Amino acid sequence: MGTTNSLVAYFSEGKPKIIPNRLGKPLTPSVVSVDEEGNVYVGETAKERMSLYPDSVAQTFKRSMGTEREYVLCGRRFKPEELSSMVLRALKEDAEAFLGEEVTEAVISVPAYFDDKRRKATKRAGELAGLKVERMISEPTAAAVAYGLYDKTRDTRFLVFDLGGGTFDVSVLELYHNILEVRAVAGDNYLGGEDFTEVMARLFLQKAGLQLTGLTEKEQVRLYRQAEEAKLSISDASQVTMRLVCGEETYQEEITYKEYETACEELLLKIREPVKKSLADAGLKLSEVDEVLLVGGATRLSVVRDFLIRLFRKFPDARMNPDETVALGAAVQAAMKERQEEVKEVILTDVCSFTLGTEVAVEYEEGKFEDGRFCPIIERNTVIPASRTERLYTVRDNQTRMRVRVLQGESRFAKNNLFLGELEIEVPKGHKGQEAVDVTYTYDVNSLLEVEVTVVSTGQKQNLIIKGQDNQLTDEEVKKRMEELTYLKIQPRDQEENRLVLLRAERMYEESLGERRKRLDRCITAFEAALKEGDHDQIRDARNTLNEILEEEDE
Repeated sequence: MGTTNSLVAYFSEGKPKIIPNRLGKPLTPSVVSVDEEGNVYVGETAKERMSLYPDSVAQTFKRSMGTEREYVLCGRRFKPEELSSMVLRALKEDAEAFLGEEVTEAVISVPAYFDDKRRKATKRAGELAGLKVERMISEPTAAAVAYGLYDKTRDTRFLVFDLGGGTFDVSVLELYHNILEVRAVAGDNYLGGEDFTEVMARLFLQKAGLQLTGLTEKEQVRLYRQAEEAKLSISDASQVTMRLVCGEETYQEEITYKEYETACEELLLKIREPVKKSLADAGLKLSEVDEVLLVGGATRLSVVRDFLIRLFRKFPDARMNPDETVALGAAVQAAMKERQEEVKEVILTDVCSFTLGTEVAVEYEEGKFEDGRFCPIIERNTVIPASRTERLYTVRDNQTRMRVRVLQGESRFAKNNLFLGELEIEVPKGHKGQEAVDVTYTYDVNSLLEVEVTVVSTGQKQNLIIKGQDNQLTDEEVKKRMEELTYLKIQPRDQEENRLVLLRAERMYEESLGERRKRLDRCITAFEAALKEGDHDQIRDARNTLNEILEEEDE
């Protein structure tokens, strides 16, 4: 189920095969339209209606999966998972017509960087389409399987570069014997081929002296259709012509490859960071990667291919159709689930994409605590299934209850991470630090998190299973909150040097794991304590110390 196109495959005669849709094509555009009578159109038909009835059509809704956003089509409101279910239902019907039998169960692929609520929204979409979804597979993992990695005879390390229409994933995988292990994942849920279309559209508007807000809805649809075609056709040492009729005026502009490449620089820089992050988390250098595999339709773009050749310093492997690779891999996963003879010896391991933890209070000075901090329990890129335990202590005398808030994310501050659920448990009265609870997180391959809290002194237990309940906070609001710099409220932090070092430290903390992350946390906490005291000399010394640590860690 892709942002731009969706497709379905099955496993037969020892290999995966694409099932054509009702138009005989492998790809079904992820576009939904509803008319005034309540008729639903999916795919090419819905896409065609866009030019005529732009207010009745929805697309790129995969980017909003798991949020509270609603799409209004002809006066009717739909959530992203409801629109996705219509696409999945169309695929289900095509599969049933092709196979000549009812289809009741499916493996659905999801971006590796989808968090808990996005994965659960995807599962709900499948259920709304009438499918039992017992297994979801990360798209880069599916792609690696589809490339036939499970059939290789030598141990190999792979980097799967997956740039689709709306999401971007990088995964580092290692194959040894018959085990395909995901070592690390990184990505961006708001980066994909649609953004490169947007750049082309903006470039045309700029050259033509037009404003997007000055165009009608239908003119905007025509603009983006032209931009999409231009994006696909432009290549090195060439140029494209874009033409747009606005009212009685016709605008025509020539756009060179160099102009487009320059305009895409910001997007290309955003691509570089997840690549570096995934390799760092896997503990590998790019030179230690044996093969780079390209997945996703946006990897066809010349501007992307040229950038990747420079970035990887090698020609990536693109021998398979990047639009079909993930669906083929999902079909192999379905065969694995059925334990079919051809693939029954293959073992797949996956990782937790985001850090799972809880909110705690930390002692920044003897007897002084600051609450609202994030305590990682299962760190990102931990191989799953996984179970980890953290012991937490009371922070007040005669404390009678402890609350465990289940969070997902990378920020040091609890409020900036995604809230998944919470539970409370009673503890015996005593001096602070005397009573403790063991918090155990268990995360399985179906992205199901179980939380168990045990009072150490009494053995009393409380359990909570996180099934990805609805969260009222939209992804846009979560992103905005993560960008808020809460420390700016304190006067000394208004100084540029202090803000700069804290921003850098926070960024490096979110990129780090294990002992490195703990060391940075201690250093940042010490610097924050100096800022609270307000002594300029103490702040300067603490800042210099933190800067030295950051320089060491950044080498």
